[in-house]
Amino acid sequence: MCSEKLKIFAFTSIRSEYDLMSALYKKLEQDSSVDFQLVVSGAHLVPALGGSVSEIENDGFRVTYRIETLLAADSQASRVKSAAILQSAAVDILSNEAPDLVMFAGDREDVLIYASVCAFLNIPSIHFFGGDHAKDGHVDNPVRHATSKLASLHFVSTEEHKRRLLAIGEPDSRIFVIGSVALDKFISEPVVPKSEVLKRVKIDSGAGNGKIAVLIFHPVDSERERAGAYVHNMVSVLNSLGYHVCASMPNSDPGNRAIREALIKLKGSASLTVYENLSRSLFINLLRSSDLMIGNSSAGLLEAPSIPLPAVNVGERQKGRLASNNVVFCGGSIRAINDAVLRTESEDFLSQLRRSSNPYGDGRSVNRAYRLIKELHFSNYVRKPEDPLEN
Repeated sequence: MCSEKLKIFAFTSIRSEYDLMSALYKKLEQDSSVDFQLVVSGAHLVPALGGSVSEIENDGFRVTYRIETLLAADSQASRVKSAAILQSAAVDILSNEAPDLVMFAGDREDVLIYASVCAFLNIPSIHFFGGDHAKDGHVDNPVRHATSKLASLHFVSTEEHKRRLLAIGEPDSRIFVIGSVALDKFISEPVVPKSEVLKRVKIDSGAGNGKIAVLIFHPVDSERERAGAYVHNMVSVLNSLGYHVCASMPNSDPGNRAIREALIKLKGSASLTVYENLSRSLFINLLRSSDLMIGNSSAGLLEAPSIPLPAVNVGERQKGRLASNNVVFCGGSIRAINDAVLRTESEDFLSQLRRSSNPYGDGRSVNRAYRLIKELHFSNYVRKPEDPLEN
């Protein structure tokens, strides 16, 4: 390697993606043979969106660089302009620091920036969670696949994801199936009693006849005009069925304002608690203490099966992704949501739920990723001369 210590840079721009990776970050940060550096940008640095950089620091990480990228406008154009700001800063940071390895995760525009900068600067990179695919036609799919074509190595969650990377021309030698590193922290998180969880999130134990539903709904461009109505329909149905709703504010993607406004408007008249950010520990234990997850968050597919917790996925987001039998997909109308929730309460559904397993891993993925990072010679993977026609 080019330095006495293995110099690794990790980039994070949003709370959900940081939560997926934080257990691996901690493992690397605690290794005396690794010089681990964390670069924070995006929603982490915006107080109105929760300012989650403070939680990163509370986890014991030193933030090496902060890149303020988000613009105030709630538009697709502002998202692209923010990416341009990030690219300029990332070029300066990585060209000056010349790390041995850069890590990034997911399918947001940020990862495409990191992957392209690393490719042009001949810096080895690992892309986590590549090979996934949803059928919603959202820009996340091409961003994810384009990132995979630019990245040096791929640490993927499932064999299906590996097959998809092979299909787009990535050679087998660059792909490692390790499971989801997010599940390690999720499964190992100490259990907090339900009474204490409800106290921390300020929910009366008798609210909603004792039934709790966690609602997380993020913007999707194709559903932008209907997003507020979908939120209203979910809360209305859940309240009518005796649930108290604990709702998270959406991510920072364009279209988030309509969802935020709908939740704020409903807050005073419905059995509803709204939060901007919960700590990872509290969020995990809130899911464990709940009876249902609803919305369109990937947590319903990736993490809820490990409880196991029923999840109703509303709308187009997440459709087509690998899902366990804890998930019911439905449209955004009151009738569709009502039927889906009632299905999760049926004895047949609950019986098969008890026999469900999580297709994304077993909670031991961090050690697999860590061993590979320590063993692989990254300089051997920088150049990508492979011809897809020869694979």
